[in-house]
Parts: sequence; structure tokens; C-alpha cells
Amino acid sequence: MLNGLRGRIAVQVDGGLRTGRDVAIGALLGADEFGFATAPLIAAGCIMMRKCHLNTCPVGVATQDPVLRKRFTGQPEHVINYFFFVAEELREIMARLGFRTLNDMIGRVDRLDMRGAVDHWKAGGVDLSKLLYVAPVRAGVAIWNSERQDHGLDKALDHRLIEAAQPALDRGEPVLVELPIGNVNRTVGAMLSGEVAMRTGHAGLAEDTISVKLSGTAGQSFGAFLARGVSLDLAGDANDYVGKGLSGGRVVVRQPKGCRRDPLENIIVGNTVLYGAIGGEAYFEGVAGERFAVRNSGAVAVVEGTGDHGCEYMTGGVVVVLGDTGRNFAAGMSGGVAYVYDPKARFKDLCNPAMVELESVGAAQSDKSGADRDDPARPHQRSLDVDDNGMGDMLGFDAERLRILVERHHLHTGSARARELLEDWGNALKSFIKVMPKDYKRALLQARERAAAKAVAAE
Repeated sequence: MLNGLRGRIAVQVDGGLRTGRDVAIGALLGADEFGFATAPLIAAGCIMMRKCHLNTCPVGVATQDPVLRKRFTGQPEHVINYFFFVAEELREIMARLGFRTLNDMIGRVDRLDMRGAVDHWKAGGVDLSKLLYVAPVRAGVAIWNSERQDHGLDKALDHRLIEAAQPALDRGEPVLVELPIGNVNRTVGAMLSGEVAMRTGHAGLAEDTISVKLSGTAGQSFGAFLARGVSLDLAGDANDYVGKGLSGGRVVVRQPKGCRRDPLENIIVGNTVLYGAIGGEAYFEGVAGERFAVRNSGAVAVVEGTGDHGCEYMTGGVVVVLGDTGRNFAAGMSGGVAYVYDPKARFKDLCNPAMVELESVGAAQSDKSGADRDDPARPHQRSLDVDDNGMGDMLGFDAERLRILVERHHLHTGSARARELLEDWGNALKSFIKVMPKDYKRALLQARERAAAKAVAAE
């Protein structure tokens, strides 16, 4: 069906590809690209225990447990070597069929021996004629991907950001950029973060070295992969995937000044916000869509409400919800913690209890001990520094951690809800629920016991 399109777009095939023979068959059926997943994962050391969601991966691939992670022995060279074997087998097949290049064999369904599949007894009720149809090709019409799509990257807003940020990129000097934004501006901040990463790696820049203030409606993936030292402050709203892959930067989305909407009833960012974030901060003065912080593994975030499936598959970081949540909260959540403001006591029925337990948030540790919160003799309290994502001992100090995040939310967004809670913090604290993954808690307790035993042995 696609063979007659001039300048044909790329067609990808995936699903169980293992060998060069699989690639050859896919190409003959018309594929230009080939998606591998399981086989390269096994080459890197996976043994398919199917425990990815339990934080107990025995070979250290999918786990936050430091003991298990030490068992990971995979190297990039292992995957490279695997693909060399795939390419070698494919080249042998191409030679037998008489093709010099892969493009020559794309769409050549006539070179497939179909009899074994068509005549097989299991295919008795299946009509494969349209799948195996050889489309007539007109002269001058390509049957493979011969033209690259123009993504319009030359018009990306990031070019203006990079130009304005040159003093910061070259000399580390703070810069402030103010611009309007529209929903045609997608992945704003990603190219800028790439420039930061090329110069400094993951370490990034000092906080707020590149400060960008925007107004309007941001397109998809606003703040994607944002690097440390870059902060995006948007007065307006944003589409799906805000902060996707957030890598140390800060994303703020707040209501425009003079806006009379109730933030607790207003969707300000879309679905799948903070997907796969590994670090950084995010503050949203309003409600997020579904799957907020899905697969978050290190970012800290404050939001004033979420849709269904919040914190799904989360493995690290801290999330604070100052309003209502949707159903199925914390499904597959194996790490990190979440705090939900629940004055109406409804959250228990909205949370998925399969992998988490709900705990109350007690008084501040400093209140219990009479010690100052910043006492240098109390290292866990001293390490409550969200600028470095060092959120302290996740087994305790919840009140301190929570207050710091609510204060920062108010600082960056001017949130009325945050101000209301802070003004009556003693009572507000009683209505917060801590969502704690069971296996994560067990791992932290074991790590604490090992550290204590090591300290005793050293004495």
C-alpha cells in the first residue's frame, strides 16, 4: 500500500526481532527501520526474570536497590557486539539473494518464499494476500524512504534561547531571557540543554545561570531534558509531557497575573508530565492531567491536583500534591515518596495499594527533639537541600521535607493554596498522607542496618 508513494516516509517494524533473518524479512515486506528491544537488553545482562516492577531485579538492571545495582555488569560493547552478529547474518542473506544494499531489498516481496506460511495448516483461515501483495511500481517512484522529513528545527524557539544564553554557555555568566511562547513551540529548552551538556556534561551550570521567563501556551514536551542551571518560568499553561526526562533544571508553570481562575479547578499542564525525569524541580500552580510523574526517578515536584494514575511506575524523587488526585494513584510505584493533602479523607480509596503503604506525616523531628532544624550535628536534616535533590532520609523528616517543598512552591508560583497551608501549618500537616513503596522502605531499612553495623565495627 505504501510502495507507490513518491518520497515515501520511513516504515518501522518491531516486535520480537532477534536475528539478521528477521531484519531481512522485515525489509522485504517494506520496512526501512527495525526496532530491537529484548535481545539487546539480554545482551546487556538481563535474564528476563520479569520483576522490573518489584525493585528486585537480580542482575541490577531495573532496581533502585544499591546492593542489586552493583551486580550489573553490562557494557555498551556487549550490545555493539550483538549487532555486529545481526549485521553479519543479514549481509550473508543479502549476498545469497543478490542485493548489494539494504535499500535494494526494501519492498521486494517477490523475493520471499511464502509457500511455507501460506500452506501451513494454522494459516488455513487467514488471508495473507494483501500483506504479501507486490504493488506495481511506476518509473521514478521510490519504494524505500528516500526523502527526510523536515521537522522545522530551524524555526525552533531554542535557537533564540541559545543565542541569548551565549554569555552563560561560554563564561558561566547569569543571563535572563524573556519571550512569548505559543503551542507551536515544542520541546522548548531541549536544544538549549544540549548545548549545556556539551560543555559541562550532566553536572550542568550553577542554579539559575540561564533563567528564561515565558508567557503564553507552551507546546508539547515543554522543558524536556532540561539541564541543571536552566530554569523555565512560564506564565500561562502547557501541553502534555512537560519536563519529560527532566535532568536537573527547574520548570515552573503558573497562572498569569490577574487571572481569576481557581488553580485547584484549573488544568495548567497536560498528561504524562515529568515522564522519566531523573532530577531537578517542577512547580505547577494548578492541576496536572493523567499519569503525573510517571516513571519519575529523581525529580521533586509540587502540583495542586492530578488526574488518574499519578506517580505510576515512579522509582525515585518526591512528589507533593496539594489538592485532589484521580484514581489508581501509585500503581507500580516502587521508589521515591509522595505526599498528598487529604483533608476530606478520600485518598485511601483512590490509591492503588498493591506496592505502597499509606502513613501519616508526624510533627517535625526538630519539634520532637527540641533541636534546631539546621543543627549541623543532624546530617539528615542538614541534607534537606532540594537544589541538589538531596532530600535526606526518606524514612523520616517528612514534616521538614514537606514544608521546604511547599515553601519553594509558594516562592516560585505565588500559590494561594501554598500560602493558605503555610499560614496554618500545624493543622495542615495533620491532613497530609505519605505514600511509601513497601519494597523501597524495606531496602532503606536494610541499608540503615548495614550502615549502623559498619559504624559499630569501625569503633
